[in-house]
Amino acid sequence: MNPIMYSLILSSVATGTIITMSSFHWLLAWIGLELNTLAIIPIIAKQHHPRATEATTKYFLTQAAASAMILFASTTNAWTTGTWDISQLTNQPACVMLTLALTMKLGLAPLHFWLPEVLQGTSLKAALIIATWQKLAPTALLFMTHDSINPTILLTMGIMSTLTGGWGGLNQTQTRKIMAFSSIAHLGWMASILTLNPNIMLLNLALYIIMTTPMFMMLMFTSSKTIKDLTTAWSISPQMTALMLMLLMSLGGLPPMTGFMPKWLILQEMTTHTLTTTTVVLALSALLSLFFYLRLSYISALTTFPMTTKTTYKWRFQPKLMTTPMAITISLSLLLLPMTPILLL
Repeated sequence: MNPIMYSLILSSVATGTIITMSSFHWLLAWIGLELNTLAIIPIIAKQHHPRATEATTKYFLTQAAASAMILFASTTNAWTTGTWDISQLTNQPACVMLTLALTMKLGLAPLHFWLPEVLQGTSLKAALIIATWQKLAPTALLFMTHDSINPTILLTMGIMSTLTGGWGGLNQTQTRKIMAFSSIAHLGWMASILTLNPNIMLLNLALYIIMTTPMFMMLMFTSSKTIKDLTTAWSISPQMTALMLMLLMSLGGLPPMTGFMPKWLILQEMTTHTLTTTTVVLALSALLSLFFYLRLSYISALTTFPMTTKTTYKWRFQPKLMTTPMAITISLSLLLLPMTPILLL
């Protein structure tokens, strides 16, 4: 793709998200979401391959359906209240419809089916954008309307997402699908806490993006599409495989890594609200996710692939992408836990 066109498309994706995040009017928020969806479609379909076309079609259909639902919910709300203000969401059916539409946009269970398929059908770079940047606009709308949303719906969807993300990732061999199920599980944690303490949800989102970005960058750096490809990652950069092990532990939520912080705060907040059963289910579902992270880390860093003369060797060429952003995000992904008290103030 022409670099000028590519930068124009990426700036349109960014503009769409910024319009949605800074709007107070439902129509403006909807326009931002539409711009965001339409701009990323050429990025997903960039590879001229049937899988990419299929992924683009699936992405477009789900996002268009969710956008239409948002427009319908906001119109229904405006019909009864006489205002298009995002904060004035008082109509109950409109609230439920909006929650379902935004969770469909994010990929929360049971509306998650499109996410693993879309990520699998596109390049790692486009998958990174879908798994991180594309979550910002719907999350911003959920944050702005958190007072009006039914907590039971979000808690149910949160538990379903954490369990689906854990179970779904267990049997996968494709790294992009594993990252998709990891994304679903993390979003489940965010949805569970949204109505109780939206600030923790924002912290969780920020940390999720900080941890997922270097993981995708490492996969791009080592050209790892499947788990089997990760076995030869050490031949490219031994230091990076060691860091990948720690990063995967952070994604799994093990202390003393950064990933433990949001889980700790969410479980603490839920216990304060006497949601003991939900807390136990969420904590147990984290074990499922941890299992497939451990599997990835064991294969990438703790086993040496038997190198024979027939094996294609990954030569250490000049890195294809800049390693500075990867180094910064890895450092943040591993070392932020001691800052928890400062973030809570």
